[in-house]
Amino acid sequence: MTGHPAEAHLFIVMGGRGDLMHRKLLPALYRLYLNGQFPAPSKIIGAGRSAGENDEYQEWAIQALVEAGHTQDEALERWVRESCFYVSVGGELGYQALKNELEDLEEQHGLPGNRVIYFSMPPGAFPSTLEALHAQGLNQSKGWTRLVVEKPFGYDLSSAQKLNALVHQYFSESQVYRIDHYLGKESVQNLLVFRFANAMFEPLWNRDRIERVEITVAESLGLEGRAGYYDKSGALRDMIQNHLTQVLALTAMEAPATFQSEAIRDEKVKVLKAIRPIKPSDVVLGQYGRGGTDGWPMAGYHDEADVPPTSTTETFVALRLEVANWRWQGVPFYLRTGKRLPRRTSQIVVTFRQPPVALFPHTCAPNQLVITLQPDEGFDIRFLSKAPGEGFEVEEQKLTFRYKDVHGALPEAYETLLLDVMNGDPTLFVRSDEVEAAWALYTPVFSFERQIHSYPAGSWGPKAANHLLPEGVNEWGTR
Repeated sequence: MTGHPAEAHLFIVMGGRGDLMHRKLLPALYRLYLNGQFPAPSKIIGAGRSAGENDEYQEWAIQALVEAGHTQDEALERWVRESCFYVSVGGELGYQALKNELEDLEEQHGLPGNRVIYFSMPPGAFPSTLEALHAQGLNQSKGWTRLVVEKPFGYDLSSAQKLNALVHQYFSESQVYRIDHYLGKESVQNLLVFRFANAMFEPLWNRDRIERVEITVAESLGLEGRAGYYDKSGALRDMIQNHLTQVLALTAMEAPATFQSEAIRDEKVKVLKAIRPIKPSDVVLGQYGRGGTDGWPMAGYHDEADVPPTSTTETFVALRLEVANWRWQGVPFYLRTGKRLPRRTSQIVVTFRQPPVALFPHTCAPNQLVITLQPDEGFDIRFLSKAPGEGFEVEEQKLTFRYKDVHGALPEAYETLLLDVMNGDPTLFVRSDEVEAAWALYTPVFSFERQIHSYPAGSWGPKAANHLLPEGVNEWGTR
């Protein structure tokens, strides 16, 4: 969560010609450069197994920036030519070629030996890449070396533990940054400020005043050509174990002793360890079938390219969790995510308890705090007010705050996170015990008998998900 310029360094991307590099990392690095936060002496090295030359790679990088909305002018082209390089690690020299290139660039440009190594590749390639980097001594340098690992970090608890053990053979935990781009969103980070800088909310943030908490991350898109990955993963691994669980931890955590990275991460781990074991009755899984919205037909999951016709992979998950600690005992937390839902949105809906006595007729709507994380970032407080006229007719109103009205466009999540890596701030990254605590919570769910509920593409998921909600509540609170 730092904002000052980074020290000069080499930014090495393993999987340097991949989709993530093309769509997210290169544009984020260029925006940091334009903002004066990625110093000009720093260089970007894309490493991959395919053959390639610098000229070809630089044309590819220019195209990535143009597709991200930047104008192809002399300044952009000059930055790419001076900053972006490619090394093939699949040739005869392998990782020796990468080592040679890094040392040459550091010598030519007077760089101090600082390096970021970013794993932007399939998880199956992590072990061999770690071992190859170690064999060439690339896990250490004259300056600092930091390893960034994309999700998914493991496939279940056992694989996450093995991967942690392997990483720790070659890198210390202080060098490792397990990245979850959700934590780079300004609206997610603001949960900490919202909760702990505003005295008005703290007396209400507990089991005495809150009835339930719902966290929804809805996607309107389908697979978008990712069937090879997604069908082996599913919504529970792809979204719940990381994104939604991170939001849950920030929502439920206690105030840290200090606003330092380890104190914040300690409190998040405590939340995860306090969650009661999940029962089969707490879980609803779904898979989208054919449907549509506004007259537009949508294919079902089995109609998507490369999806096996008998696949039972879940594209929707709804969960009921209980954080069994002093603050939250008895308050249900509901997590929901799915593909091919009506719209893209991420929200936290906090529903407050009703007054013990209903003094006014028809006051059935409870007070709610709706925190929108994307796309229209902001907050709504929903309350009841008297309608004009005789009598005491009550109507729902809301107080609204939107970031765009005050701050304009917010920075992309990857800009924030990449700058934090460069500056050595691990606050928004997932620690090893945290990732294992999350997998310990969800791994038993994979052994439950799988009942997959079908839901039409373009709907809010299977109706069975509503049955998780408290008695008398017929639908989720997402607005």
